Amino acid sequence: MHNPISTISGTPINSEQSIYLNGFFNGLQQTGMRFADAAPDPALSDVSNENSPEDYCKEEQLKYRTDLNKTFSIVQNVSEQRCEPNVEETFLMKWHGLFYLAPKQDGFMCRLRIPGGYIRSFQIRELAALSKELTSGYIQITTRANFQLRVIPLEHASSVLQRIQSVGLHSKGSGADNIRNITASPAAGIDPTELIDVRPFCLKLAQRIINTDEFYNLPRKFNIAFDGGGAIGVVEDTNDIGVRAVKVNETFKGCIPGVYFLMALGGVTGHKTFASDSGVLIPPDQLLEIIQSIVRIFIENGNRALRKKARLKYLLKDWGIDRFLNAVEQDLSSPLIKLNESDIKLLRSWNPPQPVATKHAHIGSHPQKQEGLFYVGIGIPAGVLTPEQLNGLADLSDRFGNGELRLTVWQNLLIPNVTKEDLDSLTREVVALGLHVEPSNIRSGVIACTGNSYCKFASANTKGHARELMDYLEERCPMECPINIHLTGCSHSCAQHYIGDIGLLATQVKSGDTTKEGYHVFVGGGFGDKKEIGRQIAKAVAFDDLPLMLERLLKKFNSDSWPQESFQSFTQRQSVETMEDWIHAATEMK
Repeated sequence: MHNPISTISGTPINSEQSIYLNGFFNGLQQTGMRFADAAPDPALSDVSNENSPEDYCKEEQLKYRTDLNKTFSIVQNVSEQRCEPNVEETFLMKWHGLFYLAPKQDGFMCRLRIPGGYIRSFQIRELAALSKELTSGYIQITTRANFQLRVIPLEHASSVLQRIQSVGLHSKGSGADNIRNITASPAAGIDPTELIDVRPFCLKLAQRIINTDEFYNLPRKFNIAFDGGGAIGVVEDTNDIGVRAVKVNETFKGCIPGVYFLMALGGVTGHKTFASDSGVLIPPDQLLEIIQSIVRIFIENGNRALRKKARLKYLLKDWGIDRFLNAVEQDLSSPLIKLNESDIKLLRSWNPPQPVATKHAHIGSHPQKQEGLFYVGIGIPAGVLTPEQLNGLADLSDRFGNGELRLTVWQNLLIPNVTKEDLDSLTREVVALGLHVEPSNIRSGVIACTGNSYCKFASANTKGHARELMDYLEERCPMECPINIHLTGCSHSCAQHYIGDIGLLATQVKSGDTTKEGYHVFVGGGFGDKKEIGRQIAKAVAFDDLPLMLERLLKKFNSDSWPQESFQSFTQRQSVETMEDWIHAATEMK
């Protein structure tokens, strides 16, 4: 029983106030709550953006004084007048997926939004056609299962967007401070090993974003990924929000047996940070509401004054996970299912790690859950396509599949729903396009960012070097297990060099009075159940010396590794000094 209250701040209360307070406390007592439970959480009393507009960084101040829904007029003006955009216009045009490439090129790159990487042949054909007619014809598959089109002359910027939209695609919010292309399991709905088809979640969330102004103009870019538990990974733990399907085998935390999601938060591998397990188990029917709530909390509280500290990971670092999740619960007006260490241990026992054999499951032919059908992963060297190749792939998907194609975060694509009888014919025609279907333990795992041919930030020709390394290493170092080699041109780490078995970060290397293109070398990175930030074993290696160095390293692995040992495991049991000696011996032999 509570003690009766007779005064408030020393002032006697009247009979009406006394009746109200007695009723209030009796009600709390009947529900089993304490007064402290009903009071607002002091940790959440400042759940609002602590920055005032005068403290905003210059980009945020520009956004604050601009109606971002009316910036398409900038695109129209640049196209009609054929005039270079100024600094502010260049930033604002990113809202429409247009990136001005000066000083590298006098034109634009257009980045699309293709949720999950799921696309149809008629859309592919239009991209091939407009690329041939309105751009330089340089088409890239990105590490977010997306397309980028380069180089678009100033006068064609508006027309490119119009043509993209005419086939049900768009580019709104694919750049600047917005939710980027949502990634998801590329074989969702057809992978016999998956736990759940994540396409409905991915596509529904993408639709909500494009139709809701609230989910634009974030403090910084924001990445979301859905992993349905199948064979092809989506590196969900490198995202701001990464959700992964898990099995619950028995009644657990009030949940009936079935498929749920685990959520990780705050991944930015370019900053050497994987998303951290939030300890939250999510029923599928609550998944999208929880994701939207997290985005709202970030929009309201992310740092708009310091751009380099504006990603979600920094809000999580400042607040701590408990305070952040409490804010989410307050926004949802409902509790989350939170797990302790013993809960997580039990959950892991029901969900063993995926086998290493699935590492390059994005290449080659694989049986679907639909009897008699296969999905075929097609290798795209360095993720670069011509309009003719793109058009050819659309034709193949119609002739041998059902007109559907799926892009992956590994810079390649799948053609699903191919019959067993058509596999050989499809393979021959893919090869005729200059692409490949047969898995390669080296070639299948090489990804590269745009490089200095088109990106002003890059220090090396990563695409060209990726092709050279594929050819050189594949000829000289046959591998018994798959490895991933990631080449990235700058510290933005678009190709995520820290998570590769071998990660290469471009740099300029001094050579007498001039400089050469070169790389810092990292080894032992990984993701998912094998997540690890790679260790640096060499600095500023000229590319001329790099193929022989990597050859020496891979041959050491082939000769000294244990049976069935992965490259990551092998490098993790070596000291940095030992590996430095190996690769430096290679340059001395040259």
